[in-house]
Amino acid sequence: MGLGLKLPTIYNVHLVAIIATLGGALFGFDISSMSAIVVTDQYLSYFNNPHGVIQGAIGSALAAGSVVGSAIAGPLSDKIGRRDSIFFACFFWLIGTSVQVSCKNYGQLIAGRVLNGFTVGITSSQVPVYLAEIAKAEKRGSLVIIQQLAIEFGILIMYFIGYGCASIEGTASFRTAWGIQFIPCFFLMLGLPFLPRSPRWLAKVGRDQEAIAVLANIQADGNVDDPRVVAEWEEIVTVMNAEREAGKGWRKFVKNGMWKRTMAGMTVQAWQQLAGANVIVYYLTYIAQMAGLQGNVAMVTSGIQYAVFIIFTGVMWLFIDKTGRRTLLVYGALGMAFCHFVVGGVMGAHHDNVPEGVGGNANIVISVHKGAPANTVILFSYLLIVVYALTLAPVCWIYAAEVWSLGTRATGMSMAAMSNWVFNFALGMFTPPAFVNITWKLFIIFGVLCVTAAVWFWVFYPETCGKTLEEIEILFGDEGPKPWKTKKGESRLTAEIEAVKARKTVEHEIEVHEHEKV
Repeated sequence: MGLGLKLPTIYNVHLVAIIATLGGALFGFDISSMSAIVVTDQYLSYFNNPHGVIQGAIGSALAAGSVVGSAIAGPLSDKIGRRDSIFFACFFWLIGTSVQVSCKNYGQLIAGRVLNGFTVGITSSQVPVYLAEIAKAEKRGSLVIIQQLAIEFGILIMYFIGYGCASIEGTASFRTAWGIQFIPCFFLMLGLPFLPRSPRWLAKVGRDQEAIAVLANIQADGNVDDPRVVAEWEEIVTVMNAEREAGKGWRKFVKNGMWKRTMAGMTVQAWQQLAGANVIVYYLTYIAQMAGLQGNVAMVTSGIQYAVFIIFTGVMWLFIDKTGRRTLLVYGALGMAFCHFVVGGVMGAHHDNVPEGVGGNANIVISVHKGAPANTVILFSYLLIVVYALTLAPVCWIYAAEVWSLGTRATGMSMAAMSNWVFNFALGMFTPPAFVNITWKLFIIFGVLCVTAAVWFWVFYPETCGKTLEEIEILFGDEGPKPWKTKKGESRLTAEIEAVKARKTVEHEIEVHEHEKV
């Protein structure tokens, strides 16, 4: 990249998405590299049974680095491009993984996870931007959702690698698991040079001919005169010119109704964390032990949730562009609230206090009664993951990638991702002490937050499904409809394509007439 070599370029958008979303797999690998390890004897012994704030710091170190990574991702992406910014981030993953594998204490482990988090901060914000900018409007959701699937596959694969490594004696157990994180990064760096640059970024930096060529190769098998390519290019140019007149600096995030989009992009990512599903994703091993499951049974039970996660996100991949974003966000938040209330209520009514820690784990200080109460806790923890996988998990990333204008998209998405990571970090620090200090009440708090999120989604978020990125400008404008009156689809691009076809027909008839006169 930048070496003067001319490599073949892949234009099949689904293959492009699979390669690009290996950046999501990095995120998934790092999440479950801890999930499967934190309850093993090797980890607890070597790091002196970390609990409370210390375990919170280890768990949230990834998010701390991601806050920094996402903060610089926007300016970096605008400068060198979406694709190359992802490639740049990979070098920090290699360094961070090396630090983790060689760690001597939890301080070094935290440092390695911070470096990995820096990579995730860039990839988690710029991969959705890249995919949104190369996708057709009617397929954008299904393309961006591949990022969520990549995260989940990364979580599942790494979790069972960690589970398998748990049988290795000594520190080789977790060092081997963490070392395997090199593999997805290697394949991502290998594939990125073969991907096209974003046509919208090329247009933004004045490389119009390259932009049109990429747009044509993606949309119309290389035909630059295809009506869809012409219509979409004209729309990109129109919107880009309007944005250039809107000014620079921070004002472009608040002027002319942009504050609504800034608010939507950042809050949808905050609500994804505040909904509390990641408490289950990160710490289901703790919940399984609270429910009386031990050893391999607890580990496998926790691992099954990741398979459930993938299955239901995969189901949503088939329907994401046929269902409105608002519908999924509102009903998803309400469904998650119900699950949180059931888990918290059953835990609160049917538990024994274990001050010394269940199984010697100082993070788990209550034991849910066996039988129906324990089974209900596990069942509704799974159900919460199902609802999350169908709704907020994919849709929050899709929505955050859609709401920005071309001039603000890279930096705006990095701001949205930074919002996600700030709350991820805060919850990562809060959750282990909360398991100790307020136990079951933690789930009641998340239930209340989910209800609040549903109200927020209904009041403030217009429907973006089926609209071009340029049409979404109108939805957030001062003259745009109320969010609750918007519907999916109804894109004006179809009419613009027909207008281009009609214009080309007239031009052709004029040429024929002039030729006959000659």
